[in-house]
Amino acid sequence: MEKSALEEKQPKEVVEEDVMELAEERKKKPRKGPCGWLRERKVRELVLGKRRLVEVPYTATLAHTLNALVANRVAAVPVAAPPGHWIGAGGSMILESDKATGAIRKHYIGMVTMVDILAHIAEEDHAAHDYSAPAPDLDVRMAVPVSSIIGHSLEGLSLWTLNPNTSILDCMESFSKGVHRALVPLESHADHVIAVELVEASPGYRMLTQMDLLAFLKENSQELKDALSCGVQGLGAINENVFAVTEYTTVIEAIRSMRSASLNAVPVVESPGDGQPLQDGRGKRLADTFSATDLRGCPIGLLQSWLSMSIMEFKGRVSMRETAAPHPHHDTKLAPRKLITCDPGTNLAQVMEEMVEGDVHRVWVVDRDGLLMGLVSLTDMLRVIRESVLLADRELVSEVVPDHGPT
Repeated sequence: MEKSALEEKQPKEVVEEDVMELAEERKKKPRKGPCGWLRERKVRELVLGKRRLVEVPYTATLAHTLNALVANRVAAVPVAAPPGHWIGAGGSMILESDKATGAIRKHYIGMVTMVDILAHIAEEDHAAHDYSAPAPDLDVRMAVPVSSIIGHSLEGLSLWTLNPNTSILDCMESFSKGVHRALVPLESHADHVIAVELVEASPGYRMLTQMDLLAFLKENSQELKDALSCGVQGLGAINENVFAVTEYTTVIEAIRSMRSASLNAVPVVESPGDGQPLQDGRGKRLADTFSATDLRGCPIGLLQSWLSMSIMEFKGRVSMRETAAPHPHHDTKLAPRKLITCDPGTNLAQVMEEMVEGDVHRVWVVDRDGLLMGLVSLTDMLRVIRESVLLADRELVSEVVPDHGPT
């Protein structure tokens, strides 16, 4: 009887081929554990259902830009210019090309956020440190072209793109380092890029934000349940460097303080203050939150007169307007935002759910008496979830090829 090919091979050859076949089979199967699952899922999945990119031309005024932000309920928009005339923010070369011919049509020269516009409004000129100075002439400030304020905030200094074939795990790494948003090309020729980049050309883009990523993780939390069971304090997610304003601080004072400290939001605390609007918030009773997005509910025509109000009065006026009538570009009324807090022992899953459901970029950490201890930001959350996933992955019992011993 003829011997099979397997029987004719020496034992050592059999073992080596078995190992190679097993390795090939494992490549075809989904990797076990949350880390492997996140490596298999791609950024492309996160932007499939997203709407067209909201952008403004470089000639748009700040008033038009603010209207675009408010109408589309977004906190930032990329600025588009003709190719060959501008240096992109941070030296970026993110281009839109014609799908049929490949000819370059646009160059995205930067990102303008609500904070950039507020910083421009609050520009102090001769009253450099006079927080009692009157609010600036808003009509004049809002008539300048949007291109004139690109890069006036830390976030606006760089414009990033993220390859659609990047794994969710690598996307988490980039976003956990402080990148708040990135443009994802609908088509990309850079197949091996695994991090945010400054160069890309595509027929179109979608915007991916930290909140989009966190919402995806929440929807798939069952895959990450072990990694999300840890408390925020134990994982080092709490940032104790927290600056606050008091409930008596005016809106213009708060904006100027946020600009000087490069903050997107501040907690509002119950404190008489010491003459300075910005102060250490730790150990003080939390009353509310003030952020750049709060001004989206204020009509431009009223913004000038509302800047001199206290933060609490301003938020009350905005809340009344939002709940009294539907948004001008949407059919539903806007519910007032809840004050989202947690304690140091709250687990990641609960904090993640609170962030996504409340559509907030930070959760304030308070003790049992309601006194402020710190905050957990979106950046902090993505960093510690990724670290927790990697730790859980290392703790999994690996499947190994049986040791056949010496041959």
